[in-house]
Amino acid sequence: MKLHKMPGGASKETWAFDLKLTNAKTNQVLPMVLRINRASPLPVSIDLKQEFSLLEEVYAKGIEVPKPYWYGDDILGSPFYVIERIEGETIVRRLQRDDQYKKVRNLIPAQLAKILAKIHRISVTKQKFDFLPWRSHNGSPALGELLFYEELLHRYTVYPHPALELSLRWLKKNAPHSDQQVLVHGDYRLGNIIFTQDGVKSILDWELGHIGDPMEDIGYISVQAWRFGNDSKPIGGIGEREDFYNAYEKAGGFHLNFESIYFWEVFGNLKWAIICILQAIPFLEGSSASIELASLGRKTAEVELQLLTLIEQ
Repeated sequence: MKLHKMPGGASKETWAFDLKLTNAKTNQVLPMVLRINRASPLPVSIDLKQEFSLLEEVYAKGIEVPKPYWYGDDILGSPFYVIERIEGETIVRRLQRDDQYKKVRNLIPAQLAKILAKIHRISVTKQKFDFLPWRSHNGSPALGELLFYEELLHRYTVYPHPALELSLRWLKKNAPHSDQQVLVHGDYRLGNIIFTQDGVKSILDWELGHIGDPMEDIGYISVQAWRFGNDSKPIGGIGEREDFYNAYEKAGGFHLNFESIYFWEVFGNLKWAIICILQAIPFLEGSSASIELASLGRKTAEVELQLLTLIEQ
């Protein structure tokens, strides 16, 4: 068995390997992925055991995710899980630019919308999903999420961020109430999918999963950072809002509230800015020499500019 380290991951390592099963009845080679904690997880993330449990639930419901196989917390010295390895591409810029994806490029936003509608329609109960965060404040999942991220900002920031404070004030003033409590992916964007020339194959990275307002995922996918420079296409730099929204509703998603969606787009930018700050802390403290983490810290300023633009409109 050979392990091959895969790129990405600030607090988790991801390894690809082939598992050979040989006995009197079978001789199989199963492509697998191992994810293991190698540093303290970000305080915004659920832990690996929670993420594995969530993968088990959504896989059982027919959502396009890798098949989960095993979770462990002692054999390798850190918590880990093993899931199916799905072949395909994950780099969004290739989807935006490469000729081989020209035909499927316009189809993927609608495919993502249909998958998201399925995720949001999973029956959610406290008993079944008690391992996930349920954040709500005075009947508002939006306020619950906002207060959670505000506390993280004030606990971990080294320098003042007046643009983020101004955005927090705007968000508190405009936070919607919602009676809908659904499974929210929490990081639903093109950078967290596997795709091929046939379209979307799998949804990845469920560590921000929680129970909340379905409009959160709808607004989050339009965050400017996920467009990778192609701002004319607000859905991941490849699609239009209207097409994505129509596909979501036609697939059985919840009725769309556009004021709420705008709130969640603003919130998504704030959330990303705070995550950038959190990921830069190990570099600033000297516990990591990662240039990637340092560069994420610098991106905070880009997101702050976008936030100021959004709250002035």
